[in-house]
Amino acid sequence: MRLGVLDVGSNTVHLLIVDAHRGAQPTPQLSRKSVLRLAEHIDKRGDLAIEGADALVGAALGARRQAKELECDELLAFATSAVRDARNSAAVLARVRKEAGVTLEVLSGEDEARLTFLAVRRWYGWSAGRLLCLDIGGGSLELGAGDHESPEIALSLPLGAGRLTREWFDADPPGKHKIDRLREHVASELAAPAKQLLADSRPDRVVASSKTFRTLARLAGAAPSKEGPWVPRRLNINGLRQVIGFISRMASADLAELDGVSAARAHQTLAGAIVAEQAMLALGVSEFDQCPWALREGIILERLDHIG
Repeated sequence: MRLGVLDVGSNTVHLLIVDAHRGAQPTPQLSRKSVLRLAEHIDKRGDLAIEGADALVGAALGARRQAKELECDELLAFATSAVRDARNSAAVLARVRKEAGVTLEVLSGEDEARLTFLAVRRWYGWSAGRLLCLDIGGGSLELGAGDHESPEIALSLPLGAGRLTREWFDADPPGKHKIDRLREHVASELAAPAKQLLADSRPDRVVASSKTFRTLARLAGAAPSKEGPWVPRRLNINGLRQVIGFISRMASADLAELDGVSAARAHQTLAGAIVAEQAMLALGVSEFDQCPWALREGIILERLDHIG
């Protein structure tokens, strides 16, 4: 069957269309992104402003048309932290449903962690042993740990790269004092969750997914995306700290010129790097494996499992 997945995130709206059936690897047919930066359209009252809602309706309408043109059997549409956190999310969802004909499911942070964990487990298989997974989004950080396909622990923390950039940095690049304060904040937020994740036993493999981690790994010397998903990619603490030292002195416009850094996310790369660094320290690990599958693939896999 042909499935479309519409992922409404804090930075982008991403349409992924795949051919897939139960027990087979999903084969991508189309991947298209629209940069909306919805989280930056949240006003002082906590509402998604009219400009952001209009852009979301337009993106959803375009995705539905594209899915119809490519003869998708089903369009799975979901939204994460930007829409989840908006005070007027119910009204925005109603607009998208009425004007674009798309019903968006708002995922909880725990569901994001659970579905990402499923995708990572399927990618690495049972030989990976006990997994611990991390995913840095624009609004939140998801973590999951366990021995099976569903994590025993699934957590979501307000440590997304975009959120932290907006809340903690007031210059581009930020001053050293601001960076140090953010480090302290992230370390504090991660202390208790890290103890919870490590309470039963230490993981056999710690895996990072998401665009933020891919960008950091690339900046630290990992293979470029053109070499394909099968090339092993890792990010270690030494390489990450070198990246932080380098990008902390760069304006986002200059950072966006580097290979592997998207212009839409350049401004929040430093905050994402600090979250990655502090996560390594809190978890007592020196390296993350990089998984090419994440939330969208988890959505697809769960849907296929339920087809029967």
